[in-house]
Parts: sequence; C-alpha cells; structure tokens
Amino acid sequence: MTIPTLLEVMIPLVADLARDLPDQQRYATLLAALRKILPFDAVALLRLEGEVLVPLAVHGLNADTLGRRFKVAEHPRLALLLASRTPTRFAADCDLPDPYDGLVEGLHGQLVVHDCLGCPLYVQDQLWGLLTLDSLQAQNAQPQDLTTLAAFAGLAAATVAAAERIRQLSARLVSEHELALAYQQSVGHQRPRELIGQSPASQRLRQEIETVAASDLTVLITGETGVGKELVAEAVHARSRRQQRPLISLNCAALPEALVESELFGHARGAFSGAVSERRGRFELADGGTLFLDEVGELSLAAQAKLLRVLQSGQLQRLGTDREFIVDVRIVAATNRDLAEAVRAGRFRADLYHRLSVYPLLVPPLRERGRDVLLLAGFYLEQNRARLGLRGLRLAPAAQRTLLAYAWPGNVRELSHLISRAALKANAERPEVGGILTLDNDQLGLPVATAALPVADEQDSGTTLRDATDAFQRQTITLALEQHQQNWTLTAAALGLDRANLARLAKRLGLR
Repeated sequence: MTIPTLLEVMIPLVADLARDLPDQQRYATLLAALRKILPFDAVALLRLEGEVLVPLAVHGLNADTLGRRFKVAEHPRLALLLASRTPTRFAADCDLPDPYDGLVEGLHGQLVVHDCLGCPLYVQDQLWGLLTLDSLQAQNAQPQDLTTLAAFAGLAAATVAAAERIRQLSARLVSEHELALAYQQSVGHQRPRELIGQSPASQRLRQEIETVAASDLTVLITGETGVGKELVAEAVHARSRRQQRPLISLNCAALPEALVESELFGHARGAFSGAVSERRGRFELADGGTLFLDEVGELSLAAQAKLLRVLQSGQLQRLGTDREFIVDVRIVAATNRDLAEAVRAGRFRADLYHRLSVYPLLVPPLRERGRDVLLLAGFYLEQNRARLGLRGLRLAPAAQRTLLAYAWPGNVRELSHLISRAALKANAERPEVGGILTLDNDQLGLPVATAALPVADEQDSGTTLRDATDAFQRQTITLALEQHQQNWTLTAAALGLDRANLARLAKRLGLR
C-alpha cells in the first residue's frame, strides 16, 4: 500500500478548518489522516486539563481509553512529552511504562508497546495537549518521522484552535464571562468533576445543563439511584454566574427531623440543648452561591413547609432568635422519587414541588447510554490502576461485551463498585502478562448467560421483556459495528436492515 504524502493528507484537513463540524468528527478525521502518513498501530489526541491528560479521540485503542484520565505525575512518558517543545521518540529499550500498554486493539496476547512517538500541541503559544503514536513493533519509526510529526502538529494545533473558535462563535447567547471561563478550561485549567460520556443521551443532558446554568432558575434533577445527580448539580453550578461562590450540599435523607431547621437555617447559642455556640445554616453558607438539596423527596411535610417559606421570601431566621437574614441562594434539588406522584399521594407539598421543578433535568440511566459504559469503565480502571500501583489494568474483549449487555440497575455507582471489586480480585489472583492485569468475566461476576437480562424491578416487572429486548439489540448492533469498523452502511446490510431504520433504532437505544 502506498503511503500518501503529507501534502495529500493536509489538503482536505485544511479545507475542514472553516467547516462547522462536531468536535468528535473533526478530531477523528485528524487522527485518521495521521495514521495514513505515519502507519502506527495506535494514535491519540489528548487535552491537558490541569495536571490530567484527557483523551479526546483515539484510533487503534480500546474504547475505554476515551474514559481514562491520565495523571501526568503517574505517567513519566507523558510528562516528558509535555516538557519538550519538539517531537520525542522513546527508544525500544526504554524502561518507562507506556500508558497504552495493554490498550492497543488486536493485541492477540501482545500487550507492551515497543515504539512510541509523541508531540506537544500549543494553541496561541499555550500548551494545550499531546499527539501520541504507538506501535507494537520495535523500530517502526523512521528518522524522518519526527520531522513529519512536527509538521503535522502545526495542522493539528490549527484544527484544535478552529474547534475552539467555532464552539465559541456558536454560543453567542452565552455571556462574555462564560465564554472566558470556557476558554480558560480549554487551555488547561482544572475543571470540576467531569460528566463522562459521548452518547446522544449524554450530549442531550450536557445541552440541557448549558441551557439552564446561565439562569438563576431553580433546577430539579431526577433520575434513578446512582446515575450521577450530584455531578449534574456540580456542573450546573460550575457553568453559572455563581461559580466563584460556594456550592453547599445537604443530604436531606440523612437529616434527623429534630435537626432539619438548625441545618438549614442555623441556630443561636442556647436555642436547644447542646447548642453551645451560634451556628450558620446551609442557606447562609450558600449566600451568593448555590444550595444543593440532595434527596429532597425525603423531607417531612413539616420540614417542607419551613423550606417553602424561605424559598418564597428569601428571608430566614436562625433557630432561637427573632433576627431575620436575607439570602441570595440558587436552589438545585435532586431526587430519585416521582415527586408528582408523591404530591398526588399527599406525601409532598404541591406548592413546594412547583417551586423546585421550575426547570426539571432528567439524568438518563446507564442502560440508555450505549457505549458510555466503556468510557466510564476506562475512567474507573485508570483510578484503580493507580490505587493498586499497577503498570496497566485493562478489560478483556469478552468483559467489554458483558458490560455493554448488562442492564445496570445500580447505574454508574454500580459500575464503579464493580470495577473496584474486580480489580481487587484480579490483583489478588494475578497472574500478570507483561506487568498488565486483565479483567475478565470471572472477576466481573456478571454471568455471561444472563448478562443481557436486566434485573427486574419488584414494582415494575412488566418492563423486563422490553429491557431485555433492548439490551439484546444494543449488544448485537454494537458487536456488528465493531466487526465492520463503525461503518453504519455495512452494519445495516449485515443485520438485514435499512440504514435509516438502523439509525432510528440506534438512536432510541442510545448508540448514536
């Protein structure tokens, strides 16, 4: 096969610079072009965010790589690449571990990378991230490849800058302050905890967050247990005009009835037995910022009435005093209960429900987020790799298929616990191959024969067949896409479907 010249590859990429393309498509095209001129087994584009490198696009690496977050201090090769202004090649006998060991696709038992190139990317003379290239074969790189990579890095930086510019221009309705914050984040400032996912369901959620964050509207976050409602609340606050002020959290389910008023509004010294000093409540602590009321559906009717009074007037009194305080607080609440049903049943005040649900945000369950489960698994794999002091921690292909097929009744929290538990088991059992631990179905503990069957809800067993059918279709389509290298036309033909019908089905299942 003839390797195209750098100029032949760059011409269509330059033409794309002025086009309004999704970031994922733009970056995927960039890496595909890089592999044409430098035929390595795997290439990746990573953005530097504080002290962490975040993969934005990969070619030739396992899907879970996109969910991993590489702490620079834990990966000496990445640290050396960032410290250099020019491309770097690591010798085949370099004893520094490669962050992609065990992650290159089609390994067939070979786990360790033997040839590695990398180049930092600078945008407006600020370090933005890295391009990395890895090969399983030693001596894959040629002397001229460093020069080629340096030239390509300039185009990559222009591609990144175009993506940032188009994203900002498309957000004209966002305030100048928020645009400045987005730019700061894009060039590497530390961000709050991240909402990981690229599925349509995840993208829709992020769009909803962006829509409501700039306002001061009260937000009610709903969703099943373990979907990440607290992270959504953090994201709303971080993108609001109040992001420089505190985000104060209160778990309403953990509040004893006798302490609700004190926790919310504070108390004066001597207000009750044990009140030995004056104390500010959560409303005062959140003044100017955001108060996150988690599990708000667990509040008693008496506590709901007291909360409603403050939401209506903005005034509060500490317990044991007549002095009034005026607070400016944005409320973000969360619940896994159906509050509308609770109102009909008389367990939740209708007036408080309407105060809280000015802008409802539904967080989708993990089973509706398609391949996001692999990205999230990658995030937790990297966390556990560092925690256990391992060189590498990966999922076997069969384990990846099991994760995709499972219904996740406990959602993201269940996945986190599962990966941690499996990593501990694998670490105790060993054996390692090339210093890399591989998690398989035995460690996951999800029976393969029943992995596609969701766990039935005791109160909603009628949906089990639908969930099982969706899980089977999701798994079948995912495997077919992998076999046909994400080509939707070939996948539709293999499954005996019209491409448009497949696209509609995949969208409903959260696969695109």
